[in-house]
Amino acid sequence: MNLLHIFTDIPILIVLFTFLFSITYCIKNYLVVGKQLKLLLNFLSNFKKTDLNFRFKEIDEWMSANPYVSGAWLEFKNTLVFSESVALKDRNNDLTYKEVSSTVQNIHTTVDPLYFFNEETLILSKFNNKFLQTIPTVLTGFGPLFTFLNIAIAFGKIDFSSQERTIASVAGLMSSMQTAALVSVIAVGSSLVFLIFERIVFQAMCKKPLSACEGLLGKLFENVSSEKFLFELLKETKIQNNSVSNLISAIPDNFRVAMNAGIASNLVPYLENLIFGINEVNKSMKDVAKKGGGDDVDDLF
Repeated sequence: MNLLHIFTDIPILIVLFTFLFSITYCIKNYLVVGKQLKLLLNFLSNFKKTDLNFRFKEIDEWMSANPYVSGAWLEFKNTLVFSESVALKDRNNDLTYKEVSSTVQNIHTTVDPLYFFNEETLILSKFNNKFLQTIPTVLTGFGPLFTFLNIAIAFGKIDFSSQERTIASVAGLMSSMQTAALVSVIAVGSSLVFLIFERIVFQAMCKKPLSACEGLLGKLFENVSSEKFLFELLKETKIQNNSVSNLISAIPDNFRVAMNAGIASNLVPYLENLIFGINEVNKSMKDVAKKGGGDDVDDLF
């Protein structure tokens, strides 16, 4: 059997065509995914955790406008916890800002970013991954399918009507058996080659940039559990309640001190002046009385 006859056999052509089509489909999709992951990686590389509060709007707009990650970003954004602050007035009526929590600052997430940005959401969901996974099975299945089909066709061509035809049909049977065996070898071999090729290309084009993106997202958005955040709020609430309790308990003493100070600074001088005036009037009356002038006393009033 010559090489030309082998590659013109229809079952072998079907196996080879399926193999080449699968390789092309695999490379095409992995190139697209790899390109998008590199764009995401280059974009995230421009940000640091310290300036995330000031540039979050920039990240939000880019992520929301990119259809490749917009769905995962929308779900992830709902888990973000922003650093909140409250405005307080000091004694001089100047505004000061205090963080709600002393440890939960910047932007945190209550869910691990890998839950939203992972192999499933950023790679496998972007193309028909199930089809790629079934290709080795299909190629392997072509082997026994075409093998037994060739054998069945070859047995159907055996002619025992004469010695010459019997010898010729048996020779054709042997040739068909060889082709049938070759189909199985090519089918199984192409399945193994596709498996190895697909894993290598997937690791180089998709897995490496994905791991880098996951690492950057983990550094930018530190994961803090909702229980921890609530615990921090509870701790801050207890601190505030303690301060309020101390303030309330000190109100009577402060009120007494303020009243004493007010009386000492305002009421006491007034009373002293009033008593001094009464004493002066009383003294004048006594002086007039000593002189014996009753009418003068009346004139005094």
